[in-house]
Amino acid sequence: MRAVDVIARKRDGHELSREEIDGFVTGFARGEIPDYQVSAWAMAVVLRGMSARETYDLTMAMVASGETLDLSQVAPRSVDKHSTGGVGDKTTLVVGPSVAACGVPVAKMSGRGLGYSGGTLDKLDSIPGFRVELTIDEFLRQLKEIGLVLCGQTVDLAPADGKLYALRDVTATVPSMALIAASVMSKKIASGARGIVLDVKTGSGAFMPTVDEAAALARRMVDIGRRAGRRVVALISDMNQPLGSAVGNALEVREALATLQGGGPRDFREHCLRVGAHMLILAGKARNLAAARKSLVAVLSDGSALAKFRELVTAQGGDPRAIDDPNLLPAAPVVVEMTSPRGGHLRRLDARTVGEVSVRLGAGRARKGDPIDHAVGIVVRGKVGDRVKAGDPLFTIHAKDKPAAAAAEGELLAGVEFSKRPVRPLPLFYRTLRS
Repeated sequence: MRAVDVIARKRDGHELSREEIDGFVTGFARGEIPDYQVSAWAMAVVLRGMSARETYDLTMAMVASGETLDLSQVAPRSVDKHSTGGVGDKTTLVVGPSVAACGVPVAKMSGRGLGYSGGTLDKLDSIPGFRVELTIDEFLRQLKEIGLVLCGQTVDLAPADGKLYALRDVTATVPSMALIAASVMSKKIASGARGIVLDVKTGSGAFMPTVDEAAALARRMVDIGRRAGRRVVALISDMNQPLGSAVGNALEVREALATLQGGGPRDFREHCLRVGAHMLILAGKARNLAAARKSLVAVLSDGSALAKFRELVTAQGGDPRAIDDPNLLPAAPVVVEMTSPRGGHLRRLDARTVGEVSVRLGAGRARKGDPIDHAVGIVVRGKVGDRVKAGDPLFTIHAKDKPAAAAAEGELLAGVEFSKRPVRPLPLFYRTLRS
């Protein structure tokens, strides 16, 4: 097989065989096929697409390019979740401990944020002493002992995907349904969980702007999971406005702690309960959503979920005092209350605008490897559909200095729209797909 022939076949719209895909991915992973040919192939995929069968074969070829984890000996009923990214999405910090407190092991390898989409590891870094890097032995031992691990990628999972993504990022080939689906699912399958809940975001702050596009991506990932023998549920959730109130690493940890204590913003709590409920069902711990939700509400109410989070922090070297005293978390030196310039019903609180402003404050990174400020960020004080009066709090800006806070005020206002008439609140979820 010549790489140029595979490129030409995809360029001309042909369906590639499993052997062609395996050979191409293997050659790339070994360094035998140069970057420029892989870039040409990726562009052909963007323009011509891939069938469901091709996408599955690509996923499994990327899985086979590295190590895989077998969790069956330590956690045969383990479940995992994945979010396609958003603004204020600290769901893992609540769902992981809550599901684990219900007796279902959660083994979650997360990533860092890039652009306006936050990363779980950056949030965990806000906790003094917390180690996000674990060896595979530490990973498996902790999963067996406390039933919960939240860390960075501990083994060389799907390395071909990592190499391919680096090329896609600089060759305008990121927006491909097949390549996105294969990228997500190759790592999920390689990490060993038998049940996977996918939280696929849609809206202004999401990679998929429309519900139909998000559903198409979700169907592709669910199909991969089915073919691979995994139980998969995909939820299409809203990301037109930030999830919860807090946007920024330490601020989001504080909000997650409040939720684990039985409080937290209503929309964020409900989102966590829905995601967690599907995880319990996949693990065989609950028969339906109502029963699963009841179990999760119980562990949030009786302190079990918070206790499990404390176990996690302690096991990974973090200071457990920060769980009971969030004042030990990083705090910004300047806090400015931004009020509404007029009254009316909130028609738009643009998630992307809030996310991009938080990045400029220092809470995110424009390029991989950029340093971030864990203390800064934004707290959104309303939701679409709320009625506000002139002078009511609209945002609380946490900044490193007054000029940064002042710049953020004008930028945030550009993402807000008002209506004289009542506005219907945005839904939390749009659709549910299953394997």
